[in-house]
Amino acid sequence: MNRITYRIQRFDGSKRFLQEYTFDHRPGKTILWGLLEIKEKLDPTLTFTASCRSAVCGACAVRVNGQAVLACETPLDTMLDRFQTDTLYLEPLQNFKVIRDLVIDWQPKTERLTEVKPWLIPRDEFSATEGCRQSDAAFKEINTQAGCILCGACVSECSKLTAGQTDFYEPFIYSRAQKFVADSRDKAPLEHLRPAYKHGLWKCMHCVECVTKCPKKVAPGQDIAKLRQESIRRGMINNPGARHALAFLDDIAASGRLNEPKLALKTEGLLKSITRLPFALRLLRRGKLNPLHAFPAKIKGIEEVRAILRAVKEEQKQ
Repeated sequence: MNRITYRIQRFDGSKRFLQEYTFDHRPGKTILWGLLEIKEKLDPTLTFTASCRSAVCGACAVRVNGQAVLACETPLDTMLDRFQTDTLYLEPLQNFKVIRDLVIDWQPKTERLTEVKPWLIPRDEFSATEGCRQSDAAFKEINTQAGCILCGACVSECSKLTAGQTDFYEPFIYSRAQKFVADSRDKAPLEHLRPAYKHGLWKCMHCVECVTKCPKKVAPGQDIAKLRQESIRRGMINNPGARHALAFLDDIAASGRLNEPKLALKTEGLLKSITRLPFALRLLRRGKLNPLHAFPAKIKGIEEVRAILRAVKEEQKQ
């Protein structure tokens, strides 16, 4: 029988250390099975969290060879084959405080979650006896976001959180906000939207890691895009991200081409753009910026482009 090795990043409350465990490989098992083998047969001090073993509770999320996964549903053989190795490196999720070994602290994240009021604020016509009913079509608008199990995979792999956590929510928080903003039964969407807008809604780096790593296909990146659209629709445009998006749209409607010199002015304003003048001069010297592009010619078929934009606006009104 083959032998495999888990190299586990451990933490005893004061120091981190790497520890290896080698045990017999059994085909058809999961990453969590290997952790339980170690816990039960090799080292009872190894600490991790797991509960349902059915990919429902989200408790067992860890990083395996740099990828956030649910340990209970991830086939061990798949990971061994993917990396062509008999040794796997396990560590706690990133962007969390580590309590011990693979156990992370969720309390700060859940406290931030409450800021977007992740609960239904029912419209006045609903009653306690009849409940808050909605159509099947309306439910489908929020069904995907309802699948979030708070596993933390999106948090772990988020590039923006890795760069800095003070001005950006965890991706699942934006998904929860979008769930209630889009809920036909909710009477106060701004109660969910405003906190998301104020806490980094336009600072997503578009790395799409939250989309690719979510085991439930919730796609927080798409929810961030929807919240951005809703914030613009409600006139919440006093930030560079929204101004950039609107300037981009204006350029496409005007000529079908981006007007890059004016784009910076519309996005950041005159004073901030002046501070970027040395960078603009370097671009000019290297032929990366052409002042004549401030007067772009209309593309062939510009009227068709404008017709598409008008159709989109009409659809959004409905």
